[in-house]
Amino acid sequence: MTDNHHYHAILAQGSAVPTLLCGHCQSTLSRSRVFRNAGQWDIAPGCDTIGLCSADDCGAVNCCDEALGKLENPDRFLQVAS
Repeated sequence: MTDNHHYHAILAQGSAVPTLLCGHCQSTLSRSRVFRNAGQWDIAPGCDTIGLCSADDCGAVNCCDEALGKLENPDRFLQVAS
């Protein structure tokens, strides 16, 4: 992805395991590609947690803050991701 757009990840409804979906293509965001934004991503200013879509035809940068905010324990999600 070469433009300066980012999307907002979506929390999958009815999933037994918390799952984030890409806000662009709705593919599952791999937990290994969800991480804290330590200020190095200018593409998503003000976004604390970034998710990179690994779908071949997508590659979107997703801000995961809103979706993670819907979880009881978002820190646990990130611990499993890392």
